[in-house]
Amino acid sequence: MYHSPSKHKDFGVFLPVANGGWIISKTTPVLDGLYATNKAAAVKADEVGMDFVMSMGKFRGFGGETDHWGTALESVTMMAGIAEATKNVRIWATIHPLLQNPAVAAKMIATLDHISGGRAGLNIVAGAYRGEFAQMGAWDDALTHDDRYVLTEEWTKIVKRLWSEDSVDFDGKFFTMKDCQSKPKPLSKPRPELICAGMSDRGFQFSVREADVCFIGGRTPEERRDASRRAKIAAEGMGKTIKTYAMCTVVHAESDAGAEALVERYKGGADMGAILAMLESWGVPAEKLSTVAAQQGAFMTHTVVGSPATCAEQVQAFVTDCELDGLMLIFPDYVEGLSMFGSEILPGLRSVFS
Repeated sequence: MYHSPSKHKDFGVFLPVANGGWIISKTTPVLDGLYATNKAAAVKADEVGMDFVMSMGKFRGFGGETDHWGTALESVTMMAGIAEATKNVRIWATIHPLLQNPAVAAKMIATLDHISGGRAGLNIVAGAYRGEFAQMGAWDDALTHDDRYVLTEEWTKIVKRLWSEDSVDFDGKFFTMKDCQSKPKPLSKPRPELICAGMSDRGFQFSVREADVCFIGGRTPEERRDASRRAKIAAEGMGKTIKTYAMCTVVHAESDAGAEALVERYKGGADMGAILAMLESWGVPAEKLSTVAAQQGAFMTHTVVGSPATCAEQVQAFVTDCELDGLMLIFPDYVEGLSMFGSEILPGLRSVFS
């Protein structure tokens, strides 16, 4: 029998670390991807009592009229600034094992943990977009999908050991450590949280085995619920537990009709050039790109739409129906959206999920 979702639910924020955020449109509020925008979002998240903020790692955008995600700050260094600007919210940064030696990564996150007073977490991204990594000479065509997970497994084991052991010796397929030392150790006990979102079968197994939090996907509530259950059952078989989270965009207005009008405006401004490039980078075959792009549209995640009261109902149903332990939220305008969420939705969610 798998462990059921925790009664307490985490509600966090996916920071707009790259321009345009998670709606690919010419008609959304401007998100420039720069530090002031991210700091304002993180400070507001902290003020209203959100549980975590996370930033992705991105090194090349999708072009189009908006040059979507073409401007992006580096995740770990930005989050060090965010750590100084906040007091309570957990600070999750992203690192790609293909780009960072594990000893360097362990030191970086330990440093972030000290800056934040023990609030750091590490989002591990094992996969990669070929074009994004090839531009910097960091793509090896000889590495298969499974190879990248072998590399990431070695990398993660080394990082974990460096956070707890005085000296690490390791002789693997991809990494060699000889009397490798890393001090100071993180403040977090037993260690900084590990987050992952592997979607393939191989990636899913890695996420459940190595991480504390597994982001799950799916096109329908049933698919997301099945993914959440599958993660918990797999974790049970490994003698551990896992939290499952999903992403969710919140579009609100004073009335349901007003929020629906905003959604239509954003859909109408969809940057199809950027959407096509994004889907191509995800591996969608050329002959299917136009069809999939039309289905995808401007919105990249599950979306709740309506007045604050309607959004609250939809968020609660999403978490409950999909048997989740938390949500990572996205807003067209982060400060405005978080102000509303913190005052009109979060208190009710805390009373329900407590």
